[in-house]
Amino acid sequence: MEEAKTILSTKNLECFFGDFQAVKGISIDYKEKSINAIIGPSGCGKSTYLRSLNRIHEEIPGAYNKGEVNLLGKNIYEKDVDPVLIRRNIGMVFQKPNPFPSLSIFDNVVIGLKLQGVKNKSLLQEKAEHSLRKAALWDEVKDKLNKPGTSLSGGQQQRLCIARTIAVDPPVILMDEPTSALDPIATASIEELMMELKKEFCVIIVTHNMQQAARVADNTAFFVLGELIEQGASEQIFTNPKQKKTEDYITGRFG
Repeated sequence: MEEAKTILSTKNLECFFGDFQAVKGISIDYKEKSINAIIGPSGCGKSTYLRSLNRIHEEIPGAYNKGEVNLLGKNIYEKDVDPVLIRRNIGMVFQKPNPFPSLSIFDNVVIGLKLQGVKNKSLLQEKAEHSLRKAALWDEVKDKLNKPGTSLSGGQQQRLCIARTIAVDPPVILMDEPTSALDPIATASIEELMMELKKEFCVIIVTHNMQQAARVADNTAFFVLGELIEQGASEQIFTNPKQKKTEDYITGRFG
């Protein structure tokens, strides 16, 4: 069996807010068709690290990075790289569902394609249906595509945001606590959806829910105070961690 290809990798990635260093020299490889969880106590740099993987971190005044993030072998922080292009190739799903309030369900899904200049109506319709089916939302919304995206329930809105993300076919999807604002039933449907998405995409998820990481992730990285304490196959991290800090966190003795 051939080894899975590395899609994204970080090399000694450091993230700063002014003088404060939030992430300290992280190096991790992410393979195609995999789910990768990042766990750790609140304020340990998980979300900052995630937002550095598609250059959203630098949008905060005074925030900057050092080190490398390589997408298919090219460092996204090189001077000739357009951040907008990076964000198209590394999609992001946030903690709270954020459909565009002024847009219909249909337009929420295809907005990225329209911004890329796609005008062909039948292609847009095809893409919208395809993405909504992949996000397990088509059957629920197919008769109300012209209604506002904000008319949907919280779990449906989050699946709409996932449909919007996958419509432009990014090789990597980032998810920042994507189920923390949802009820258990909506959470279960998003987790099922992640398992489907990994057949095509590399998914990187920040979660405070260790059970979720154990359920869905192939690999897990454990952060404390901006440092990578341990990473590896989720099964090994959750059943036989090598570091005492990891064991203490997983068993609830710390964090």
